[in-house]
Amino acid sequence: MTTTSPAAPRTDRASWVPMIGLFLAQILMSYNVSALPVSLGGMVDDFGVPPTDVSTAIVTYGLVVAALVMVGAKIGQRVGWVIMFRIVVAMFAGSAVMMIAAPSVSWVIAAQAVAGASAAIIVPSLVALIAENYRGSQQETAIGSLGSARALAGVSAFLIGGTLATLVGWRQVFIVVLVLAVTVFVLSFWLRGAPGNRHIKIDVVAAVLIGLGIVSLTLGVNNLNNWGIVAARPDAPFDVLGLSPAPLLILIGLVLAQLFFLWTRRRTKAGKVPLVSLSVFGSSRERAAVYAMFVVVGLEAALNFSIPLYIQIVQGRTPFDTSLAMLPFNLTVFFAAMVVVRFYRRFAPRTIGMFSFSLTTIALIWLAFVVTNNWETLPTILGLFVFGVGQGALVTLVFNVLVTASPKELAGDVGSVRGTTQNLASAVGTSVAGALLVGILSLNVVSSLVDHPELPPALVSQVDLDRVNFVSNDRLREVLDETDATPAQVDAAVAVNEEARLSALKLGLLILSGVSALAILPASRLPKFRPGEVPESVATGEGPLEAERTQAKGDAA
Repeated sequence: MTTTSPAAPRTDRASWVPMIGLFLAQILMSYNVSALPVSLGGMVDDFGVPPTDVSTAIVTYGLVVAALVMVGAKIGQRVGWVIMFRIVVAMFAGSAVMMIAAPSVSWVIAAQAVAGASAAIIVPSLVALIAENYRGSQQETAIGSLGSARALAGVSAFLIGGTLATLVGWRQVFIVVLVLAVTVFVLSFWLRGAPGNRHIKIDVVAAVLIGLGIVSLTLGVNNLNNWGIVAARPDAPFDVLGLSPAPLLILIGLVLAQLFFLWTRRRTKAGKVPLVSLSVFGSSRERAAVYAMFVVVGLEAALNFSIPLYIQIVQGRTPFDTSLAMLPFNLTVFFAAMVVVRFYRRFAPRTIGMFSFSLTTIALIWLAFVVTNNWETLPTILGLFVFGVGQGALVTLVFNVLVTASPKELAGDVGSVRGTTQNLASAVGTSVAGALLVGILSLNVVSSLVDHPELPPALVSQVDLDRVNFVSNDRLREVLDETDATPAQVDAAVAVNEEARLSALKLGLLILSGVSALAILPASRLPKFRPGEVPESVATGEGPLEAERTQAKGDAA
């Protein structure tokens, strides 16, 4: 069923069976990362770790994908997309087995690293394999379906995952990942693929620079709380003249990213093939699309981490309750992602982008003022609904605009940039949300103690305020039972904790709304939507001239 030689252009309609496999591959990746927040409470209980440790698994997945996706694109072109696709889908299945059998949170983090390495090749393979298997309107439909697949996976992860995690356990959530991976592997035998291009060269220097840069940047952001924002904390692995290594790692990451761009420009001027063509960032409008994509995915990741954290850890409720609370958001994202394409020819992308970012900004401000300890209130549901409309429209818009704004022969590079941007944004968004909420919580707790004289310094000294984190009221009572606190003092401490947590969430949402508002500026610079076909040469890494020669040989044969 799989052919290994280029075929002449097809005028007949191709079977949708291969696309079902590619559609499910997108769902596989998105379901996996969306299932992690749903499983947050179960992992915290099973492994006895704080929620920020579990969030490290989410960060690890995004970090590995972002660091390796550019190299993954070149490997796929060199070896052959169908072969590599099957190998990495099998690896993804292996990561699901690791999740199901994980004896500790370290195994969970390792499993997500394996899943991330697999996704680093799956992400660019989707556009490449669509280019090889579909033409014309079928190709446009296939590429557009990837956005709705991502949204559908979010809905499924919270509904199916939330139900399984509540009724059976969090490990069973990842049995779904295993089943999906096996299904995609079987369907891959219907994919049509050209042989690998052995002439493809991988720019190792650029791969090392961007990989280390992303790892350094993400590790720095993810450990701002544990290691310290400025001064080094006791948990920091080392210090630099008493300063925390976290901001240093962020700085190193930014420097390495700049070196990557300098090296790539130098290599391009020398007439050598770069790891990724910087033509994708050729104009301010294309860069605006990348910035907008980073912000919208980062906001989604922050919200997807914050809400399950608050519902499961703070309120002590079930994953199913989390899925119900997130349902208005996820359903709205799903339908908005599908509907927004109908407006592309009526409104300019910048108009849709600015309107959508305005919606997410208004929704986050609204949520910051109306959110309470009960997520099922009508004002909260309304806020999540409005945010979902803006989010769903933006996720599909910025990807489609970026694909169509660049020359079609650069679609493979666009796929790499998309994968790097989305997964780096997801990792950074989750890291920032954790660091921001825990940092605000710590400040709130310390300041609130001043207003509660019934909690004397002698009692406070028995609790480690250097490691403040989100805990449920029951867990806080267990900790205070080990001190000499009276029942009245325990009640007062619980009240302080409740007030500090809600205040931290409200302020965190306000800060996110500020980020969303700033994103209106790049949205105003989005390029025009230019529909057209992605050439098959994207899959082989051939330039336009080489592609023409290959096609001529195929016609002569």
